[in-house]
Amino acid sequence: MYIDLPEKLYYSIGEVAKAFGVNTSLIRYWESEFPIIKPKKNKKGNRYFTPDDIKNLRIIYHLVKEKGYTLDGARIALATNEKVDSTVAIIDRLEFVKAELLKMKDFLNEN
Repeated sequence: MYIDLPEKLYYSIGEVAKAFGVNTSLIRYWESEFPIIKPKKNKKGNRYFTPDDIKNLRIIYHLVKEKGYTLDGARIALATNEKVDSTVAIIDRLEFVKAELLKMKDFLNEN
């Protein structure tokens, strides 16, 4: 899944949930289930996710939503498989290329 987020230092939980197409409650739940997600919190308790958190959420999203892993299975895969990170990065690049090619196709069809 290609995530379209502007380059920033921190993202609010609403921005993250919208980019992934899920509810904010799911993001909070994954935060409690996966120790690799550690958003910064302000005095009010608002979560602010770093680009590293977004990268980890992409991996979790890929394992749970796209591959159909259980949460326990995703936790085990994260702990034992170093290739998960590179696989998700390759998939992200391919989806970006696909999106660009579709834009070109639409542009050519209009003319």
